Amino acid sequence: MLYIGVDLGTSAVKLLLMDSGGAIRKIVSRTYPLEFPEPGWSEQNPDDWWEQTKEGIRELLREEDGSQVAGISFGGQMHGLVMLDERDEVIRPAILWNDGRAAAECEYLNETIGREKLSACTANIAFAGFTAPKILWVKNREPENFARIARIMLPKDYIAYRLTGVHCTDVSDASGMLLFDVKNRCWSEEMCEICGVEKSWLPRCYESYEKVGTVLPEVAGELGLSRDCVVAAGAGDNAAAAVGTGTVGDGSCNISLGTSGTIFISSKEFGVDKNNALHSFAHADGSYHLMGCMLSAASCNKWWMEEILHTDDYGVEQQEITEERLGENKVYFLPYLMGERSPHNDPKARGVFIGMSMDSTRSDMTQAVLEGVAFALRDSLEVARSLGISPERTKICGGGAKSPLWKKMIANIMNLKVDVLENEEGPALGGAMLAAVACGEYPSVEAAAQAVVRVAQTIEPEPALVEKYDACYRKFREIYPVCKKVFELL
Repeated sequence: MLYIGVDLGTSAVKLLLMDSGGAIRKIVSRTYPLEFPEPGWSEQNPDDWWEQTKEGIRELLREEDGSQVAGISFGGQMHGLVMLDERDEVIRPAILWNDGRAAAECEYLNETIGREKLSACTANIAFAGFTAPKILWVKNREPENFARIARIMLPKDYIAYRLTGVHCTDVSDASGMLLFDVKNRCWSEEMCEICGVEKSWLPRCYESYEKVGTVLPEVAGELGLSRDCVVAAGAGDNAAAAVGTGTVGDGSCNISLGTSGTIFISSKEFGVDKNNALHSFAHADGSYHLMGCMLSAASCNKWWMEEILHTDDYGVEQQEITEERLGENKVYFLPYLMGERSPHNDPKARGVFIGMSMDSTRSDMTQAVLEGVAFALRDSLEVARSLGISPERTKICGGGAKSPLWKKMIANIMNLKVDVLENEEGPALGGAMLAAVACGEYPSVEAAAQAVVRVAQTIEPEPALVEKYDACYRKFREIYPVCKKVFELL
């Protein structure tokens, strides 16, 4: 049998076809527009997601027998607010994860309602990207739209609804709404009351690997699928990527160097750090995870290369950063080009170069950008270590993971063995694996990961370089507290 994984991203939907042995048969991608109607706003039309997903499925199956597709599932951009009216029609464009308009609502939740209350209800505090602050923004700024709400959905769940007619979500994606009781894996009635959300607006919440329905007959006919094709709930993009990289079970770790950067640590036990510096979410494998998320990771390097240096030859720019220069750089970079989430929760933070002198070079600056992202990820790892969670190795994925230099920096700055995978398809592969579990191809998500995910290479930390980078990191972590007041002035 065949399984489709749908990765509903911010700029495109990527679809992957996997066979029952875990081999990838085909991958296609379809783009859609991203709108910025005001500075700091970010929106998309959910119908664009649906149309491009349908086109992607048709392209994926062009040379395949669609009746052999047993299941479909998802990884999806998290936190986005999709609102439907009583006729299940979209009320307004979706407000996305990287939209910053709800700063005042975040402040209200964190300061007036209080961080302790939020953490007690949801295991998390308010971040501008989360869904609940967006709902409050609509309530405060667009009361006519708020009055029309009959359903609230997350982006990937809109695709599941269009496929099946079922209003659903999963525990991992729901964890990022600030309406979900993560520990008990259910909606928080107290948070719904605080945000003015009717429980009837919220979909039924499933485990990521559970069947939510089958493809509607008219959709099956349109796309060439069987009417018995199972649709599983799927997961938020980071949890789906974790499944696709085998980051399941207790104490497993994954680092993603994508547009944003994450460190994701799975855990059998529920846990929250005292400052809520890390997100505490339900995991797609039925357990929990801690996640540190920085808003700008590989995008820092893209900005530096393309906007400042005006080049797209990333490899050439890294050639001068030779072995003997690692751990010796005097230039530091704070990678907060879009503000920061973990661990600082500071939307006013900005990028900073510091330590330049007359002998600083172009390659010193390039090295500082790469190291700055790794240092910032280590900030989140140190929070996990303070909870007694100390992984010895990590998987790595994302566009930045294509750089051998950056992977070496990650291994030594974070003192982790870095496992590079044969197939690095993240959320799309994770979605296909969740579909396979829902169809009984594998007995559990962990069993699917053991069967499908394979390590191609391991990068070992070097004790002498780890010691050098420890000294550099101690300096790096002193820079943000000094700059914080300046960010507020700016």
